[in-house]
Amino acid sequence: MAIQAAADKRIEILSDIVRSLGTACELEFPGGEVYRFGDQPPAFRVIFKNQRALRTPLTQYALARAYVEEDIDLEGDMLALFDVRERLRETISVPQTLRFAAQLFLQSPTLVNLRSISQHYSYGDDFYLTYIDQRFRFYSHCLFRSDDESLEDASEHKLESMWNALGLQPGMRLLDIGGGWGGVTEYCGSRGVHVTSLTIAPDSASYIRNLIKEKNLPGEVFLQDVLDHEPSIPYDHAVIYGVIEHVPNYRRFCTRAWGFLKPGGRLYLDASATKEKYRMSAFTRRYIWTGTISFMALQDVVEELLFHGFEIIEVRRETHDYELTMWHWAQRLDANREKIVELWGEEQYRAFRLFLWGGCHNFKTNLLQAYHLVAERRADPGPRPGNSRRLVNSLLALR
Repeated sequence: MAIQAAADKRIEILSDIVRSLGTACELEFPGGEVYRFGDQPPAFRVIFKNQRALRTPLTQYALARAYVEEDIDLEGDMLALFDVRERLRETISVPQTLRFAAQLFLQSPTLVNLRSISQHYSYGDDFYLTYIDQRFRFYSHCLFRSDDESLEDASEHKLESMWNALGLQPGMRLLDIGGGWGGVTEYCGSRGVHVTSLTIAPDSASYIRNLIKEKNLPGEVFLQDVLDHEPSIPYDHAVIYGVIEHVPNYRRFCTRAWGFLKPGGRLYLDASATKEKYRMSAFTRRYIWTGTISFMALQDVVEELLFHGFEIIEVRRETHDYELTMWHWAQRLDANREKIVELWGEEQYRAFRLFLWGGCHNFKTNLLQAYHLVAERRADPGPRPGNSRRLVNSLLALR
């Protein structure tokens, strides 16, 4: 009776959601009963595989966890399914909130980053290479000139955009913050630019060093956090692709950036963004990114750059580009499901499947945004105000 009551409650709630969305779907229960909603062919099917699945709370995190733990199966159009997700309650536990706050305010950001990156990249290069582009191997968004362009071509456009915005020339020295799998080193190094890569992932450092050796590229790699990097000679320019999300202390980052660039040197930065700086799902913090990762708050980054002696040269919205990038990643992950499950396990596949399709949906619906910006270092360090001055300015702004 209790099981049937739980099933009836889910039917009632999901029926209301589906009617409000106009989405046709099917719901299958452990006994084989199938309930169809909507008049059109079903866009997706949710399969409750056991009695524990029927007791799962109808929240975003609980259902995602049930899928990862194989109590629920999801079939069909994942983007249509994520339309339903947005109507479900999102919960973040008190322990998770306290842990995040402790990492943010009580622990060294470099140590938190090291633990988070080590956990995320512990699966090895081969896992990520199953779904990211194969030409320059970017784990951040690529730039598309059309919706039907290949991911590989879009990855090259990403580098072209950076090259042109920085005005790079042979013989220049470029700092690549978060070297990934050497896309910047390969592209810029082959054009005569010396690239210094910073990474805190040992596999990434080894990959780039091998790339430099095999292709005889001008470059070097440091296994070092950008917040600790102090070059003996300032760089001509710097690029940071999809890494500012791991450095939420913008004030400290901008202080370092002004210090490692020459006057007139430019910084090219791109990132996923949100209007609320620390907004991130409980699922992502549990299964994908631990630590203090935070989507970029564009307004806060621009403020700190201006306060720290930079001029903003360009800001461009690239939300649709990130949507397309994650669509390609999700498609490739699904296409390689058999290999991924064999080498890394079903749970790993399911967690990243939700992460990639969910990210694609977030950009599609503008829950997340993406930008690149270009900033140029002035000769003076900027009018960075102290706390008392900021308080006075804030009070004056209320007038």
